[in-house]
Amino acid sequence: MPCEHCIKKTERSEDEKKKLINRLSRIEGQIRGIRQMVENDAYCVDILTQSAAAKSAFTAFNRELLRRHVEGCVTRDIKAGDEGVVDELMEIIGKLMK
Repeated sequence: MPCEHCIKKTERSEDEKKKLINRLSRIEGQIRGIRQMVENDAYCVDILTQSAAAKSAFTAFNRELLRRHVEGCVTRDIKAGDEGVVDELMEIIGKLMK
């Protein structure tokens, strides 16, 4: 386990946190709605349509977070001489593209 001061963190403005949390709250609501549809024996196509919408919303969340990461963290680390951040970035992009 890494030492406490070695763990990377990203400082976010209150506005940025609020926007990200609002997106996640909407996605959470969509997932709850899908669960309720399953519980209520909704038509498969209707559930799949809502599932696709939730996936799209989550993809948009990831895209926004990735953009902010590249513009902030990655740029900062490269300027500081930490080119290992590129490998980290490529790894996370690979995970997102699965």
